[in-house]
Amino acid sequence: MKQITVAIIGMGSRGANAYACCQKKFPEKMRIVAVADPDEEKRRIAREEYGVSPDMLFETAEQLLRREKLADVAFICTPDSQHYAQACRALELGYDLLLEKPISNRPEQCAEIARLAEKKGRQVVVCHVLRYTPFYREIKRMLDAGEIGTLVSVQAIEKVCYWHQAHSFVRGNWRNSDLSSPMILQKCCHDMDIFLWLTGKHCKKVSSFGSLTYFRPENAPENAAERCLDCGAKDACPYNAERFYMDRLHDGGDWPVNVLHPAPTEENISRALREGPYGRCVFRCDNNVVDHQVVNLLMEDGVTVNFTMCAFTAKGGRQIRLMGTQGEIVGDMEANEIRLCPFGREEQVVDVRTLASDFSGHGGGDVEMVREFLDLTAGEGAGSALTSVDRSVESHMVAFAAEKSRLNQGACVDMQAFATES
Repeated sequence: MKQITVAIIGMGSRGANAYACCQKKFPEKMRIVAVADPDEEKRRIAREEYGVSPDMLFETAEQLLRREKLADVAFICTPDSQHYAQACRALELGYDLLLEKPISNRPEQCAEIARLAEKKGRQVVVCHVLRYTPFYREIKRMLDAGEIGTLVSVQAIEKVCYWHQAHSFVRGNWRNSDLSSPMILQKCCHDMDIFLWLTGKHCKKVSSFGSLTYFRPENAPENAAERCLDCGAKDACPYNAERFYMDRLHDGGDWPVNVLHPAPTEENISRALREGPYGRCVFRCDNNVVDHQVVNLLMEDGVTVNFTMCAFTAKGGRQIRLMGTQGEIVGDMEANEIRLCPFGREEQVVDVRTLASDFSGHGGGDVEMVREFLDLTAGEGAGSALTSVDRSVESHMVAFAAEKSRLNQGACVDMQAFATES
């Protein structure tokens, strides 16, 4: 078994807590040998927890990528707008890549990375982790086995959850599409990818509606301050950052409180709430991404997909209903349950927890994706990746088309024409 050496570019929440930690799960498969991150504390963690040599710790991705190839593969886990330049440079140096989604926040750059990967003969696996989960793999197995006949229609919802929206898309890194990506791309290219994969069909037309309705200055309560720590209305506000992050700290300090500081304490979290973006009033931020959106897809052979993304849910998670000529499949990812309902026959209930042992990180998808990527790079896996960049580009194009439709009052976008003009 070959141990794959890894350079991690970006030791943020995903780079550190989803991918670097896999070294502890299967050290025989991977060894982190280089890390780039501007945060000194994160570089310290790379040195002390993962044994990265001090001379292989870099403050910027550019410093790491100016060196000759330092590892077998690179994990690119930086902000969306940085992916293109870093991925292209890494491919030129000869790295195989695990690339966080979105591939890029510009459609032409997504296609260019795919072309460059093919030209250089390198593997680029995009982090569409849902394909790797036991939940969606079982649904895919049922569909391919013809358990519900011919698929006709899909209905799905992503319940973002009120506090996740506030953390990531109002206060956080993906709050403003001018700085990162439209939410339908950043958050929901996962879902567009799953629809393409489950149906096994290309998308022909897209329409979408959505807006930023609630997290706006005019909806701030009376006595609202710029920051939660100073706010007279915080006790009655469900978006009170002080209560939310301190509660998470006392519950163990995992995500998302460790986004504020990689080694959270009451002192450094209080400082982050006082000085950083996560302590701001949700009604007084520089956010512009939507807080709810619906997308309709017309697939080949007339298959239709209806998708809803909404911030205003008490809990997070994905639910899906797939309707065929001989039955339906109803799945709840957070409940780890899939119900197969064939017409005229007894319903079958699958407890997804019996299908795997590790459900950490996106229902087990994070770890399994890294494992399969390492095996592929070592020559021990399948011939091609489940989420190779050439497959993943289409889901991004669907998301870009959905945003174009939304910005044009729901006008239908023809995918063939959109791909040509992009």
